[in-house]
Amino acid sequence: MSDVVITTFLIISLFAFLGSGVWIGLTLAGVAWIGMELLSSRPAGDAMAITIWGAASSWTLTALPLFVWMGEILFRTKLSESMFRGLAPWVNALPGRLLHTNILGSTIFAAVSGSSAATCATIGKMSIPELTKRGYPPEKIVGSLGGASTLGLLIPPSIIMIVYGVAAEVSIAKLFVAGVLPGLLLASLFSGHLMIWALLNPDKVPRGDIRMSLKEKLSESRHLIPVVLLIGGVIGTIYTGIATATEAAAVGVVGSLVLSAAQGSLSWATFRDSLLGATRLYCMIALILAGAAFLTLAMGYIGLPRHLAEFVAGLNLSPGALLLALALFYIVLGCFLDGISMIVLTMGVILPTITAAGIDLIWFGIFLVIVVEMAQITPPVGFNLFVLQGMTQREITWIAKVCMPYFFIMVLAVLLLWWFPQIVSWLPAQM
Repeated sequence: MSDVVITTFLIISLFAFLGSGVWIGLTLAGVAWIGMELLSSRPAGDAMAITIWGAASSWTLTALPLFVWMGEILFRTKLSESMFRGLAPWVNALPGRLLHTNILGSTIFAAVSGSSAATCATIGKMSIPELTKRGYPPEKIVGSLGGASTLGLLIPPSIIMIVYGVAAEVSIAKLFVAGVLPGLLLASLFSGHLMIWALLNPDKVPRGDIRMSLKEKLSESRHLIPVVLLIGGVIGTIYTGIATATEAAAVGVVGSLVLSAAQGSLSWATFRDSLLGATRLYCMIALILAGAAFLTLAMGYIGLPRHLAEFVAGLNLSPGALLLALALFYIVLGCFLDGISMIVLTMGVILPTITAAGIDLIWFGIFLVIVVEMAQITPPVGFNLFVLQGMTQREITWIAKVCMPYFFIMVLAVLLLWWFPQIVSWLPAQM
């Protein structure tokens, strides 16, 4: 059976399950089971059990529920309100006003978590209720959050960069440094999009607070101190080597509990509700992760990623055309697999082609991460879309639609990196 027929069959199966209302995690596992039963000789039953158990018991992913819990604590206490109160005087002068807190918050938290899902869940728990209460359009709240939270993959520390660095045998430290300027570039482009939209639609932006002098703004900024201390503590423990990402997430949870208690907003009710809320949200995410892990295994046994990668490698394209083909290839592959799985399954075939084309492997790593970011907000398996759906209860098609402008902004970012490769290479060259 040809790859085109297999791909079409799996896409139809995926949409059929999703359209019938089956849970997303079960849909992914169901499509994987069908694929393995019909298109491979490997028995699907024991493979599903082993894979789902492995995905559910991964130590690396322990950081995710902890960061989700940290976001729930911030959401249910005065800390999220304090963050918005401290940021408001500085962003109120910008077109789009408090919508920029999604961009700023995601950029800052991306340097803490290394995960787009954790960034999306944590910032979303704080920003969605606050911005909704202030009357901002829901499509801009959700869209800006979905787009900006993908920065969790690009701004170091990043798990996906570690995976690529090991596969490509390049310096992970240089990869981390190389991601800083592109990450800030993307954040600036996201904010620029919000400014242009606000200037074109001034009636849709709620009125800002009263204008303040510099002294008054600095005074209001004192409300940021608790959150800055919390984030600084988490980042500091990671970058000084005191703690791993998972241990730093635990530091974040303890720190958020201590700060909320110091503010007098921590009670047994808020503690219980934050724990239950984090459990519900992570269970939803964990089920999707388990289904995605089994789908990844099924794709490996069917051989689809390898066949597609070999096809791209055999086209003998110029460097520019090769990167365009790879971008399309990974975006399509992102409809079925998570980012780490895409890299693991294809690097063995793709890397020799990239090396032969004379493309710098550090630059290609950043290019690859941004393309994987696009897949995070591309249906049907855009992981950030699922996280947003769990928080907002909106249709996945609506969420994908409001996130689409940020997909094209990432396309623009890739073009800028191609035209100005120094954006990636300058900082690593200083090491």
